[in-house]
Amino acid sequence: MTAQQHIETLRQELRDHNYNYYVLDNATISDYDFDIKLKELQKLEDKHPEFFDANSPTLRVGGAVTKNFETVMHEHRMYSLDNSYSLEDLQDWETRLKKLVDGDINYTCELKYDGASISLTYENGSLIKAVTRGDGFQGDNVTPNIKTIKSVPLQLKGNYPPKFDIRGEIVLPFEGFNKMNAERLEAGEEPYRNPRNTASGSLKLQDSAEVARRPLECLLYNLTGINLGVTSQSSSLELARQMGFKVPEASKLVNSIEAVFEFINYWDKERHNLPYETDGVVVKVNNLQQQEELGFTAKAPRWAMAYKFKAEQVSTKLIRIDYQVGRTGAITPVANLEPVELAGTTVKRASLHNADQIEKLDIRVGDEVFVEKGGEIIPKIIAVVNATNRPSDSVPTQYRTTCPECESELVRIEGEAKHYCPNVNGCNPQIIGRIQHYISRKAMDIEGLGGETVALLVNAGLITNYTDLYTLTKEDIMPLERMAEKSAENLVQGVEASKQIPFERVLFALGIRFVGETVAKKLAKHYKSIGAISSATLEELVAVDEIGIKIAQSVKDFFTDNSNVEMVSRLILCGVQLELSAEVLANQTETLKGDIVVVSGVFTQVSRTELKKLIEDNGGKVSSSISSKTSYIVAGDKMGPSKLEKAEKLGVLVISEQDFLDKLN
Repeated sequence: MTAQQHIETLRQELRDHNYNYYVLDNATISDYDFDIKLKELQKLEDKHPEFFDANSPTLRVGGAVTKNFETVMHEHRMYSLDNSYSLEDLQDWETRLKKLVDGDINYTCELKYDGASISLTYENGSLIKAVTRGDGFQGDNVTPNIKTIKSVPLQLKGNYPPKFDIRGEIVLPFEGFNKMNAERLEAGEEPYRNPRNTASGSLKLQDSAEVARRPLECLLYNLTGINLGVTSQSSSLELARQMGFKVPEASKLVNSIEAVFEFINYWDKERHNLPYETDGVVVKVNNLQQQEELGFTAKAPRWAMAYKFKAEQVSTKLIRIDYQVGRTGAITPVANLEPVELAGTTVKRASLHNADQIEKLDIRVGDEVFVEKGGEIIPKIIAVVNATNRPSDSVPTQYRTTCPECESELVRIEGEAKHYCPNVNGCNPQIIGRIQHYISRKAMDIEGLGGETVALLVNAGLITNYTDLYTLTKEDIMPLERMAEKSAENLVQGVEASKQIPFERVLFALGIRFVGETVAKKLAKHYKSIGAISSATLEELVAVDEIGIKIAQSVKDFFTDNSNVEMVSRLILCGVQLELSAEVLANQTETLKGDIVVVSGVFTQVSRTELKKLIEDNGGKVSSSISSKTSYIVAGDKMGPSKLEKAEKLGVLVISEQDFLDKLN
C-alpha cells in the first residue's frame, strides 16, 4: 500500500467511526483506538504534505485563529419564519394555503431547536463554506470553527448533488453545557447563562481550537439549491441523512392540521425530556412544487409556520419606569425590574410599549408584575399580580409629558399609540438613531463603523447627520476614544465604499418613516431616481403598487422638510447612488406595464424565480392568486386543475412559458 493509499484509507476509516459515534450515536471503536489511528494519520500527513486535504479528520481539533470574520452573501437568502401560537392561527394559515395551491396538502412537522442558525455549502461532497444567518442576505464566514464540530460531515457519503446549501442549528446539549459550567465554577469563573447564547457565542470565537473543546452539535433541517433530485421536504430530510448529516428523527409527515396539533401537543410535554433546548415546532408544506407555488413574502416563506410553545412566565417587582427615545422620536416606556431568571436569562428590563398599555394594565411603580418573553425573545409585562391588594400609597402612573433627553413637549399624533418628541434635529438620541439606521447592514452597511462609534462622533460634535460622514478625515477620527490609526483608516474607507451601495438601499437608509426595505425597492423601481420620487404628487405615489396613503404622505412630508432636501442634495454631491444604475436600467422595460400576472406550474426554460423577475423587470406585477383583475396566467407543466377551472370561469387568458418569452421578445 502506498503512503497516499494508507492516508486515504485511514481518513475514510476515521470518517466512518466519527459518523457512527456523533450522528448515529453508535460507537464502533474505542476512544483509545480512535486516538491511535488519528495520531497515525497525523504523522503520515506531516511526512507527506503533498497529500494535504482541507477536510481531513485531523483538522477537527482546530487551531486556526481568525481575527476578523469575512462577511459573505448567501447565495440563497435565509428567511425568517412567521410565528403562530394557537390552533386557530394554524387553521387560518391552512385556509390561506388552500386558496393559493391545488390539491391535498401534507405537512412535515419538525422540532424548532433553540441554537444558532448556520448555512453549510457543499461542492462535490466536500464542505467548502459555513456562514452564519446574519441578516438573512449575508452573514459571517465561520468555516474553521464549524469544521471542529464532529456531527458536521466534512466529506459526504453516498450520492449527493454536485452543489447545495444545507441549513441547520448549532446547539449545545444540556449535558455538555452543564459539564462546561461545572469546570468554569471549579476554576473560579462565572458560569455561562444558557446553552443557546453559549452556542451562538462559540461560532465567533477567534481560536477554533477553543471551539473544538466545546461539545457543540449541528442539527440539519433544510436542503437548498437547484436540481437536488427531491420532490418533498420529507424526502430531502431522508437524503440528508443518507449523505451523513445529523437530522433529528422527531420529524413527522402528516396529512392534516389536526394531526399537526397532535404532534405539537405531544412535544409540548415531551420536549422536556430532550437533550437540547426547543422552543416550538416548525410546520412546512411537504410538497416542494407547492412550496414553489406559494413562494415568499418580504420576510418569510408562505409555506412554513413556526408554532411557539407557551412562553414561560415569572413574577417580579417593578422598581421604576424609564422612557427611551427612538430615531423617529417615538417614546417607549421601559420597566426596570428586580432581576429575575426567565427562559435561561436574567431579565432586568421589559417594554411597556405605550401609554395605552400602561393605562390598560394599570401598571404602577412598586407593583408585583407577571413577565414573559414574547415568542421567548423580548420580555414584556402581561399583568399585575393581585392589583386589589396594593398598599394605600400606590398611585396611578402618569405618562411623562416632556422628552427625557431634550425636555421638548411630547406630541401624540391622532390615531397612533405612541408619543413623539418633535425636536427632530436637536434631540441627540434621534440624531444618533438616524445615523445608526443609515449605516446599518441592510442599509449602507458601512464597514468599520458601528453604533457606539456613531454616538462618539455625534457627542464629539464631528457629525450632526449622516451626510457629515462623507467629510470625515482620519485626523478627525483618531482623537476619539479607542480609535487607533488603522481603525480610523477603515472607517474612512468604509464610508467611501458606501458610495457604491445601490439606490434602493440608499432610499431605505434615508430613514423615511414607513419606508422599509420592500417599499424602498418598489419606489426605486417605479421612479428610478430620488428626484422623481421627491417631485411626485401624493396621488402619483398612492398609484404605485402597494403604496398606501400613509406611506405616500410620509414620503411627501420628508421631501417637504428643507433640511431633508438639503441632506439629499449633499449626498448627491458626495457621489452616493441616488438613481438606478445604467446596468439595472438596461434590464428594465415597460413591455408588461399594467399587466397582473399569475405564475403556476413547473417550468423548463427558466426557473419560477427568474420568471417572476422577468415580469417585474418588464413593468408587470406578479400576483399569487387569480381574480378578475388578472391579465393572464403563465402556465407550466402540472398547473393545478382548480386554477385552470377558475381561469376559465373568469375568462382569464392562459399562456405557455414559450408564449410568455415570445411576448417579451
